[in-house]
Amino acid sequence: METKVNIIGAGLAGSEAALQLAMRGIPVRLFEMRPAIQTPVHQTGNCAELVCSNSLKSTKPESAAGMLKRELAELDSQLLNVAYECAVAAGGALAVDREKFSAVVTQKIEGEPLIELVRQEIDDIPTDSTCTIVASGPLTSDALSRSLRCFTGVDNFAFYDAAAPIVLADSLNHEKLFRQSRYEEGEGDYLNAPFSKDEYEQFIAELISAERVIAKEFETKDLFQACQPIEEIARKGVDAPRFGTLKPVGLTDPRTGRRPWAALQLRAENEFKTGYNLVGFQTNLTFKEQKRVFRMIPGLEQAEFARFGVMHKNTFLNAPQLVNENFRFRGNENVFVAGQLEGTEGYCEAIMSGLYVALSVYMQIQESELPPLPLETATGSLFSYATSKETLDYQPMHVNFGIIPPLEKPIRNKKERYAAYAERGAAALERYLDDLRSRSVIG
Repeated sequence: METKVNIIGAGLAGSEAALQLAMRGIPVRLFEMRPAIQTPVHQTGNCAELVCSNSLKSTKPESAAGMLKRELAELDSQLLNVAYECAVAAGGALAVDREKFSAVVTQKIEGEPLIELVRQEIDDIPTDSTCTIVASGPLTSDALSRSLRCFTGVDNFAFYDAAAPIVLADSLNHEKLFRQSRYEEGEGDYLNAPFSKDEYEQFIAELISAERVIAKEFETKDLFQACQPIEEIARKGVDAPRFGTLKPVGLTDPRTGRRPWAALQLRAENEFKTGYNLVGFQTNLTFKEQKRVFRMIPGLEQAEFARFGVMHKNTFLNAPQLVNENFRFRGNENVFVAGQLEGTEGYCEAIMSGLYVALSVYMQIQESELPPLPLETATGSLFSYATSKETLDYQPMHVNFGIIPPLEKPIRNKKERYAAYAERGAAALERYLDDLRSRSVIG
């Protein structure tokens, strides 16, 4: 009898999982409710559509994000390959032309004979003998969320997430903006909008008093820290954005030869540089107020918005209490969870989750068990955090050095310490790959 795997959701995790299983000869039914049923933030029916930033974060080997990319590359991630194919300039980060990226992924999915892309909403978790990967993401539909609550026996958890606006390049005042990447001489990959002290303080005052879509004071537990709306950051103190998103360090305004009081960075959204993302400006302001307040930013006085910032509620499961180390639900050996629904936050994290769960399913079909990634790797430490019953007060998490086991011999210098983490992680990854090769999981 032919083994066919169901995957619910054609986002980053679901798309990667489908391609990985197909590469190993496993037929897949990939269910996606879009475009018939849209979410509050998606614009198309394409697979792997990015709805927040277009950045997949740092490529520097000695960063946690860089370690994760190396791990993805060594495991032959199909979506990482597409990301590099669709890359746009972003300094030391990997950013993509989001429309091209999702289009190419969709073409790969539709062109794979072993993947059946089914445009249909799934409102109930299958519990038969068929393997199912639930990768419906942080915007899981209400119907499927109800099924998940029944299936898990516990309530889902939720947090608020926010996306930054995109402005059209030809509407910007380039006489006020300057192109530079932090700590780099000459032109860089980012546009920078420099604030004087007076401009900055006037902007912050209007930002704090502006009308919001969700008119309440958010508590910290409601907001994932990495996606705090800029106005919520500003409420912590007038200088809070200037030491975070609007920090001017590493920049020199060529008009003055000095570091500005504060600076907003704008990152190209596509390879043609026709649109720019306001980096770190996730927001809950109304569209009318975004236009008014964000046009106070020097160089953005006449900005036209290709997309306003939006805020939406994200759903995630209390994974440590629900799944084992391979993200298989305890109590049902045929149902797995992958992607942001499990609480591993971030684009590359979602891709790796889909890849890893696909390998877990493949090994189960082979009547075996996938060994966990080493804790010394960026992904291994993240997945341990997400699946260990010892994890208390579970909240979404990116890869970061704070959850990686400390070095045997402490290193005080941060740069050297991070490089040591990367070196140790690379060695652990190679041993893991050798193990997978011996099990014929990878070539």
